[in-house]
Amino acid sequence: MKRYEQVAQAISERIEQSYYQAGERLPSIRDVSKTFEVSISTAQEAYRLLEDQGLAEPRPKSGYYVLNRQKAPQQLPDVSRPVQRPLEVSQWEEVLNLLCANTSQDIVQLGRAIPDLEAPTLKPLSRIMSDLNRYAQSSILSYEHLRGSDKLRLQIARLMVDSGCRLHPDDIITTTGCQEALSVSLRAISQPGDIIAVDSPSFYGSMQAIKAHGLKALEIPTHPETGISLEALQLALEQWPIKAIQITPTCNNPLGYTMPVEHKQRLLEITAPYDLPIIEDDIYGDLAYHAPRPPSIKSFDNEGRVLLCSSFSKTLAPGLRVGWVAPGRYVNQVIHMKYVVTASTATLPQVAIAEFIAQGGYERHIRKMRTQYQQSRDAMIGWIEKYFPQGTRISYPQGGFLLWVELPVEIDTVMLNERTMALGVCIAPGVLFSASGKYRHCMRLNFTDRPSERNERAVQIVGEEIRKMTQELTKVTV
Repeated sequence: MKRYEQVAQAISERIEQSYYQAGERLPSIRDVSKTFEVSISTAQEAYRLLEDQGLAEPRPKSGYYVLNRQKAPQQLPDVSRPVQRPLEVSQWEEVLNLLCANTSQDIVQLGRAIPDLEAPTLKPLSRIMSDLNRYAQSSILSYEHLRGSDKLRLQIARLMVDSGCRLHPDDIITTTGCQEALSVSLRAISQPGDIIAVDSPSFYGSMQAIKAHGLKALEIPTHPETGISLEALQLALEQWPIKAIQITPTCNNPLGYTMPVEHKQRLLEITAPYDLPIIEDDIYGDLAYHAPRPPSIKSFDNEGRVLLCSSFSKTLAPGLRVGWVAPGRYVNQVIHMKYVVTASTATLPQVAIAEFIAQGGYERHIRKMRTQYQQSRDAMIGWIEKYFPQGTRISYPQGGFLLWVELPVEIDTVMLNERTMALGVCIAPGVLFSASGKYRHCMRLNFTDRPSERNERAVQIVGEEIRKMTQELTKVTV
């Protein structure tokens, strides 16, 4: 253990033992340096580590403070029990309604998975893009290489070292967002009519890609803390001719879980006899609250079966439309599909992101967002517990900015969304996240923004409408 890690551990133990209370100022960097007989830079690294671990937060011109942390909700969502047969994916109309929902600033968007676009740490990226536009060379306006920008792929390979991956830039293909990465990966390894196993609930974008390619989804029961049931998956592999597995194992959307390392390794083991491809959506992986960043399934893959997909849409901004895939043994098929769908990805944002990463801007931004999103998660859980009826079950995300809420079964969240939209609040109904339209009594909420009275009021409005619906249903049954 390095010296700064020892110092961080010592301070962490004092926080856990309540020697330092939540919200209390921690010793100054100079005091830490003297107490532990380390250099100023070592003390600074110790506090950076505590910040990454979600234990401390810096305040301008004031020092470091113990971060207030919300305990896990008393009731987590139940383990999902989806239909145990392959299904054609439906719910497109519901997805379209969410994507085309009113984006007016008067609407509080609790249903859209969009990161904080007002973060000051994004300003250097804006300046880089502005400079590139001002002094644009012809190369910026031309087609990029089909594989993507050399500079960006090099930076991605460096970033993925934190996930345990040892990738060469040529192992990576840039795409137009993660949606294209998932789509071309599916097309590369399957044929219409094939069965794709997915966690359940599952990201509606990947579900709609399954639908678009004429595939069927087999939803696997999923635990809100540990992820897809490996036992259920094993039984499904024995029963059905599954062609591939599509999964979001780290900072999952929508449940927020992160699969334990041993489960990720076990997933590779049980799929090895079938030589199954695994499409790993890692788009939220860099937003894990605690250091070190969780390893990807890809990091344990020695056979090239894992197609690792990600993008900068959730860590930076969706409007950049820059994603990527490391397709392993399927690289030739993916490149062909990439060419057929969009050919090259836009050059300017690739070059700008590469420069932003190289200058250290990405790391600073991610560190800030991890702390902010964890604080926002805690605030959101507190509001839900305050305003929602008893019996509400809430997930406890370990990264990202999405929360899964399970309501009493009689509450229809599609109808709930119609009611709250009229009051200026948008939610994501649970039916979006299932092939068969399950989870109608569930919803996904985002907690991107910093805690504010406006957002608390939005959660209160949702809670009030839930209570009104419950009262109305009670009157009907009496």
